[in-house]
Amino acid sequence: MYIGLDLGTSGLKAILIDDQQRIVAEAARPLEAQRPHTGWSEQAPSVWLTAADNAIHALGAKASLSKVRGIGLSGQMHGATLLDANDHVLRPCILWNDTRSAVEAAELDVDPKFRALTGNIVFPGFTAPKLLWV
Repeated sequence: MYIGLDLGTSGLKAILIDDQQRIVAEAARPLEAQRPHTGWSEQAPSVWLTAADNAIHALGAKASLSKVRGIGLSGQMHGATLLDANDHVLRPCILWNDTRSAVEAAELDVDPKFRALTGNIVFPGFTAPKLLWV
């Protein structure tokens, strides 16, 4: 048995599969982004843990988890979760769809070295401009 967890911006999905990759149980928990200012989109990482805990308990209510051999996890793209030296969360995660770092993204995007290094144009949702904003 294996558990798969998919953490998205709007929810956490969980599945329990058997050794033949058949779905044994499914659960989902909704998540909401907080928008304290125009253009901001954040989530507290603690809500992810609560959602995962609740989803796993929901799987366990549908089938035994005693034979789980592994957990697979996929997570949100381009979120900036900032930690201190003791790995404690400093602030809510700045999500991929947050645009507060538009000025910083534009500054990076005009630098040809940045595009050459990354192979991408720079969007405010990427992590580097968010770190510059912070």
